[in-house]
Amino acid sequence: MLSIIKSLSRTQKRNIMLFVDAMLVPLALLFSFSLHASDSGAFGMMLAYLPVLPFLLIIGGALSVLLGVSTIQLNAYETGAIGLTGAFSVALVIVSFLLTAAARIPVPIPTQIIFGISFFIFSIISRAVLLQIVLAIYRRSSVRCRVLIYGAGTTGTQLVSALRSHEHIEPVAFVDDNKSLHGLIVSRLPVYSPVRIAEIAFDKKIDRVLLALPSLSLPKQAQISRRLQKMGLEVQALPSFSQLVGEEALVDKLTDVEPKLFLNRDEVSTETGASAIASYQGKTVLISGAGGSIGSELCRQVMQCSPAKMVLFELSEVALYKVDMELRQIAEDTEIEIVPVLGTVTDARQVRRILADHDVQVVLHAAAYKHVPLVETNPLTGLANNVLGTHTLATEAAKTGVERFILISSDKAVRPTNIMGASKRLAELVIQDLASRVPTDKAPIYTMVRFGNVLGSSGSVVPLFQEQLRRGGPVTVTHPEVSRYFMTAQEAVHLVLRAGAMAKGGEVFVLDMGKPVHIEKLARQVIESAGYTVRDAKNPDGDIEIEFIGLRPGEKMTEELTLTGNLIGTTHRKIFSADEVALSEIEIASALRVLRAALASSDEEAAKEVAMRWVEGYSLAVRDQSDKTAQLTPVS
Repeated sequence: MLSIIKSLSRTQKRNIMLFVDAMLVPLALLFSFSLHASDSGAFGMMLAYLPVLPFLLIIGGALSVLLGVSTIQLNAYETGAIGLTGAFSVALVIVSFLLTAAARIPVPIPTQIIFGISFFIFSIISRAVLLQIVLAIYRRSSVRCRVLIYGAGTTGTQLVSALRSHEHIEPVAFVDDNKSLHGLIVSRLPVYSPVRIAEIAFDKKIDRVLLALPSLSLPKQAQISRRLQKMGLEVQALPSFSQLVGEEALVDKLTDVEPKLFLNRDEVSTETGASAIASYQGKTVLISGAGGSIGSELCRQVMQCSPAKMVLFELSEVALYKVDMELRQIAEDTEIEIVPVLGTVTDARQVRRILADHDVQVVLHAAAYKHVPLVETNPLTGLANNVLGTHTLATEAAKTGVERFILISSDKAVRPTNIMGASKRLAELVIQDLASRVPTDKAPIYTMVRFGNVLGSSGSVVPLFQEQLRRGGPVTVTHPEVSRYFMTAQEAVHLVLRAGAMAKGGEVFVLDMGKPVHIEKLARQVIESAGYTVRDAKNPDGDIEIEFIGLRPGEKMTEELTLTGNLIGTTHRKIFSADEVALSEIEIASALRVLRAALASSDEEAAKEVAMRWVEGYSLAVRDQSDKTAQLTPVS
């Protein structure tokens, strides 16, 4: 039966409705005659009316097509359609009156009026019955999605009206937070308490929950959605009907605020000086870690210096593909050659071949594993990539005639409390050693640039907070007093290029990042910039809660920029040089030898011992953390 209904064309459906109306006309006449029967009775009056009935049916059919009554879809038969049916009924009464007057058939005017009213009522009833028959056929012939509607307000009731005629969706019940609605029937559906959702979903075989709560803030909607999803329910939210027709803005179209707005200071000017441009212009520049947050920004800004060739060295295929595609579009109208290379800085043979084949003149080394918790749980991989990878790339650079080598370092390298920071400090020590012992007329100019967190980079707090906001919170902060230095990627890279251009060899450059920012304050700014309020003791009805989860292994309350605190000014007001003691060539060789042996035997403790022995402050930090752990461990 369903296949027959679906196979009907629009013309066939119109003809069926015309036939139904044609059958209703004599039925309505017979009903009106029975109420005002004369001596001859209702059938006698009907026999007297028969000569004009064909004309009434023909004219009525034409009027139905003209008014569009017969083409109205059953599931769209509402107020406007009922009005058209009323106009059609009035027209039939007028035509009937004129025909009977012309044929001198005595039909009283009250009978004519009753005929029109009867036809109007029969027409509405017939369409309602037909709609239910069609829906019943659809229900029995196809799988129906049973939905529970969360919110029995205006949007919820309008949604039910819209879904009642849907062939695949069946509204089953409401749930609402308003206790005064519990137990009532709204739009012919029962209203329950949200506390009973699990029970209702099981008893009524609910497939999906529709959130009809457009006035509720997005975080609270997300919290409800997450709670329902944990019950195994599919959840969908919808805007209000005023939003759908464009009278209100759709709040889910709001975009994230640019991370640089959270600097709490003026952004550093990123105008590249003539001396910096000259250091990269017409050169072959290799950027390791080219697909990362800093690496990709290095690529963009180096390209503005018009190098002859850019070698993009990256371990991640996806990241390399993205940055390569982006740069090729930018370089369309230039003569800059872009060479994507998929590989790792720990592979000495590949590194040697790349540097020699492309005659690399400048190396910007940004490749590193930088996420503290991940490196803390994968110390061997972190040390191999960050330390040995740096040593491999730097030593091969000296053999192939590279002119300038710039290491991108981190403030976490200063008295580190984690493997990531210790690995970056060891990388710095490797570069300091190479800068001090290779003859200056043959060696590259080795230097390094140290700075803090980059706003908006992969794994940084602002994108994390914004993602937590989209999930409805809470926003997680490690400690109320924790603070960090922040820069934008554009600022950091600009100053890295400037520092690399002014380097003479062996400097540890430190960037001025302003004052450290409290992470709790930053979390509040992110929440408020998105138009939400913080939920705390002072504001229990707020949208988003800030949850303190405690410092993770290896994390510090505050970061430092130098080991000695001595900063020497340079020609750029935002770039300083740190006066720090390096290890000797013998010490570096010993550290690298032991580290390689530890990696070869997969000995994590031996690898950590290298960092504890040679990285200033790391052994004390590890010991302090061990003491704290011991104090927290209950004695059995």
